[in-house]
Amino acid sequence: MKNQNQRLGLHMWHRLVFSVFLLCGAGAYAQTAIEAVTGSVQGGSEVVRIDLTKELTAVPTGFAIQSPARIALDFPGVSSAMGRSTVELNQGNLKSVSVVQAGERTRVVLNLKHPAAYTAEIQGKSLLVVLESVTPSTPTAAVAATFAENRSRESAPLKDLDFRRTTDGAGRVVVTLPNNQVGVDIRQQGQTLVVEFMKSSLPEGLRRRLDVADFGTPIKTVTTTQSGDRVRMVIEPTGQWEHSAYQSDEQFVIEVKEIKIDPRKLTQGVGYTGQKLSLNFQNIEVRSLLQVIADFTNFNIVTSDSVSGSVTLRLQDVPWDQALDIILQAKGLGLRKSGNVLWVAPKDEIAAKEKLDLESVVAVQGLEALRTQSFQINYAKAEEIAAYFKADGGGEKGSARILSTRGSVIAEKRTNQLFVTDIPSKLEQVQQLIAKLDIAVRQVLIEARIVEATDTFGKSLGVKLGGYDARANQGGDSGYQVNGDNRVAFGASYFNAAKTSNANVEGKLLVSGPGAEFLTMPAVVNYPALSSPAAFAVSIFNATANRFLNLEISALEADGKGKVVSSPRVVTADQVKATIEQGEELPYQVASASGATSIAFRKANLKLEVTPQITPEGSIILKLDVTKDTVGRLTTAGFAIDTKHINTEVLVENGGTVVIGGIYAETSKEDETRVPLLGDLPYVGNLFKSKVRSTAKQELLVFITPKMISDRGVTR
Repeated sequence: MKNQNQRLGLHMWHRLVFSVFLLCGAGAYAQTAIEAVTGSVQGGSEVVRIDLTKELTAVPTGFAIQSPARIALDFPGVSSAMGRSTVELNQGNLKSVSVVQAGERTRVVLNLKHPAAYTAEIQGKSLLVVLESVTPSTPTAAVAATFAENRSRESAPLKDLDFRRTTDGAGRVVVTLPNNQVGVDIRQQGQTLVVEFMKSSLPEGLRRRLDVADFGTPIKTVTTTQSGDRVRMVIEPTGQWEHSAYQSDEQFVIEVKEIKIDPRKLTQGVGYTGQKLSLNFQNIEVRSLLQVIADFTNFNIVTSDSVSGSVTLRLQDVPWDQALDIILQAKGLGLRKSGNVLWVAPKDEIAAKEKLDLESVVAVQGLEALRTQSFQINYAKAEEIAAYFKADGGGEKGSARILSTRGSVIAEKRTNQLFVTDIPSKLEQVQQLIAKLDIAVRQVLIEARIVEATDTFGKSLGVKLGGYDARANQGGDSGYQVNGDNRVAFGASYFNAAKTSNANVEGKLLVSGPGAEFLTMPAVVNYPALSSPAAFAVSIFNATANRFLNLEISALEADGKGKVVSSPRVVTADQVKATIEQGEELPYQVASASGATSIAFRKANLKLEVTPQITPEGSIILKLDVTKDTVGRLTTAGFAIDTKHINTEVLVENGGTVVIGGIYAETSKEDETRVPLLGDLPYVGNLFKSKVRSTAKQELLVFITPKMISDRGVTR
């Protein structure tokens, strides 16, 4: 009985195992599987036939990529029963087919030689994929394009080679060419940049290796050598970089700058730079579409539970990052990147999470322990820097608070230290800010040259005409008979006329003698600068020497030049006003309302007032006030002040010179004195006139030369 029961139990166990086996086999048989993949050429097009165990209900979704050329088809709920993952075909544009199963999904990848479009259709239990025919482009030899073609026939030496650092941290190599006809070739060899200047030679002074690593640019070294009839320059950058080049006349510039990596961007560079793909889906779920892009890009995508819906799209040869951006914008989704993980969620959900994170950080800061740290201030004043950290610092400095609500700062004036109490994260920000604020201020040497030039010229011409009658001294009659015993005498004045007649004037006997002019037209008339003219005289007399006719011609020409150069100079810090002056103070009396007088002073001096500002590119903005006062003419109230004043603002390059202003004055004067009627006679009228012509020129120029001081020894 016992043995019978054992046989019955064993029989029932066999039946149970057989039933489970049938169920499993039926389940396995019920699942669709890929049995075979074959390829053929029909009508000039490649056809891939995928045989399955069951007929598909819909054409599987797929996408295409350009490089490498591939077409991927996804079969959900389909397994692989081929026993191998790769089928080598090598027919036309088709190289091979890869079949990979992942869970309940199988992907079939067609590996192509050239990108091609495709169509898929279901025929019974098979799926036919037809590739459109493509015409492969014949490879052509790449011709290296030169930057500038050589148009110079003779070899000429390079003039100069310089290296500079731009404001954005890029390295700039500046080469001065002998002319603008020199050919330039630029190419990248590995991690170096090679520049060749055709039909050029390199002077001995420029054959060197520049080590510019300390400039903080991507360029490490610049090596320039002579290679045959051309100059070869090898630029060795570090890190990730890109270059640009341009030429202006004889100056060739090549610039190398660092490629900045933004961890928040999907791909680096300007615009969309991802690998191109093609997508053609009808009413596909967004979550499935994101999974397709994740498989293509090898990014890990985390999709929020609130992401839902479907989308229909057809994209041909679109960068994958642009395709992802289009999908996110179409569905109102946002994206956040962390390493190689992408989190996709609605924009409102992302904003809410980020707000919650920020509120959590603020809450943690309110509970974090405080610390006190001291900072030694070297160049600035502790009180001024402390004003930046206080909310009640006043003005613009107190408009933004850097410390937390529990933070405080104390400025110790005697030791010029700051004592800051706050959480550790805020103390790090304070330390970084102090490192940028507490720096040595750059200094500027400003030199001015004030040049005053004068040029004067004067010319004068005059005559003296007179007569001498000596007959009265020799017993004869003086003068000339008019009527009877009445006689007349001539002269330039009453006394001169009286001298010719031995007349008694005011009780004095005037004896006739030389010098009795009857017309005087001197060469100098009220012109102190022309005070001693040259003269030439002629005298005509009769045989008895008792009557004379005198003629004197006087002429004078004067030329004078003068120059006054004043050169004040002053050294000041960046954006700090400086003043230097020299001169004298003139006293004058000032009367008050009560009638009392006091002595006041007015300055007549040379003054330079300047405020420099150094720009980021190294130029200097100068706010200038230049005054040049001198003592003028004397008046009844005191000396007058001749004033020359310039107030302006200019931009000058470091070490350059600029003329900020100038005054030019020219005075021309021409005077003529003559005797009425007689002076108008032709030719003879010149004996009865005098001429004075003068010209005065004055010019004022102000030159300014600013220079940044890099060595403290310059100021000594």
